[in-house]
Amino acid sequence: MFTGIIEEIGIIENINQISGGISVKIQADKILEDISINDSICIDGVCLTVTRFENSSFWVDAVGATLEKTTFAEIKAPYQVNLERSVRLNDRLGGHLVQGHINGVGIISEIEKLGENYLLKIMIPESLEKYLIKEGSVTIDGISLTIADLNKNTISLSIIPHTWQNTTLKFKEVNSKVNVEIDILAKYVEKLLANKEA
Repeated sequence: MFTGIIEEIGIIENINQISGGISVKIQADKILEDISINDSICIDGVCLTVTRFENSSFWVDAVGATLEKTTFAEIKAPYQVNLERSVRLNDRLGGHLVQGHINGVGIISEIEKLGENYLLKIMIPESLEKYLIKEGSVTIDGISLTIADLNKNTISLSIIPHTWQNTTLKFKEVNSKVNVEIDILAKYVEKLLANKEA
C-alpha cells in the first residue's frame, strides 16, 4: 500500500528481456537508504518487487499484466520515473490509499500554465469514467491528485508548483501516456451496490 506522495525521481538505466517480461534497473538515491530484497516499490504508479539492489540502483521485474495494462510496455532507458516506498503503519497518510494496481493508461490532452500552477487534462479509458467524481482522488503515474473538473472521460487536474517540480509531470508533453489508478473506495462502493441489487 502507498500514499501517492512521491519520494524522488529515479532513472531507468537498463532494461533486460527475461522470460515473459523485462528486468529493469533503476537509479535512485533516497529510497535506497531503507530497502531490502522483496520490498514493494511504487514505480510510476506500478507496484513492483525489488529483486536485487546495488549502491546506487535497484532491480525489479515486470511481466504479464503489468506490461499489458501499463506504460511499462513502452519504456526505454534512460527514462525518469516517480518512486515511492510502501507505507508503514506509523506513517502519515498524506495523499490517499494507493494500491499500485494500474486500472488503465490515460493520455495527456492539454497542459496549461496558470500563474504558478499547471492545469493538466487527461483522457482516461471510458470504462473508468464511472469511478471518478469532481474533487475525488485519482492516481496518475503514482501521484495522488484531486480531480478539479470532469467532462465525460477527460479529467482536469490542478498541479501546484511543488508537485510539478518534484515529480515526472514536468517532463510530460501533450499525448504522453500515463498510468491511471482509480480510488479503491469507488470499487468497494460499486461492489456493495451490486450485491444490494442482486
